[in-house]
Amino acid sequence: MRKSEQAPSKTQPRARKTAARTTSPRAGRGRRPSRAEATPYHHGALRDALLEAAERVLERDGLPGLTLRAVAREAGVSHAAPTHHFGDLTGLVSELAAIGFRQFNAAMAAACGGELSINERAMARAKAYVAYAQAHPGMYGLMFRTERLDYSRPSLHEAAEASFAGLAGAIAAKRQETISEDGLTLDQAAAIARAWSLVHGFTMLLLDGRLKDIVDRLPGGGNAEMLLDAMLKMTVARD
Repeated sequence: MRKSEQAPSKTQPRARKTAARTTSPRAGRGRRPSRAEATPYHHGALRDALLEAAERVLERDGLPGLTLRAVAREAGVSHAAPTHHFGDLTGLVSELAAIGFRQFNAAMAAACGGELSINERAMARAKAYVAYAQAHPGMYGLMFRTERLDYSRPSLHEAAEASFAGLAGAIAAKRQETISEDGLTLDQAAAIARAWSLVHGFTMLLLDGRLKDIVDRLPGGGNAEMLLDAMLKMTVARD
């Protein structure tokens, strides 16, 4: 028998089978990458991404829907990632609230810019307060849920203190006096509490839909902004 007519060796079928597997349409598919694998983050970026995801979950699903697993799922990372970066849910929501306070403070500071009188600044600050809450109701609600937050965390403590300092500074400017960071007179405390009660109370009633009955009775298609403006003018005129 000529060499070209010899029977195939025992290794040839195995080689053809291997080749067939390699060129199969299914070759190279493997398993689908997870969202975590498809979204690579370095350490700092992952922390920020988790906080951004937490804010989305909070505004979409409310505080009851804000869990570590929900945040991990939203960010597309492993369930262990939020725990690694924040320890527990209290740690996560505390850092998220710190972001909220910083945004909140910046919004009010921006509203008070320019050449405004003391009364105009006070009104602009109050309107910015309400506007922030309307734009970020979930975040605003979280910021004042003290029982869910850990104020010993430096970022939250500093942001919340800056918020109080802004309010106290506005009252000090209105009263044309210095308000100490270490202590308040009774009159100063009452002025701060009154101003905060007015704007915070209005905000909560507005977010809860409790002002609708009053607004619907306003003449000429009035709205909540008109009502707030009138309340602030009455307060400023009396002070």
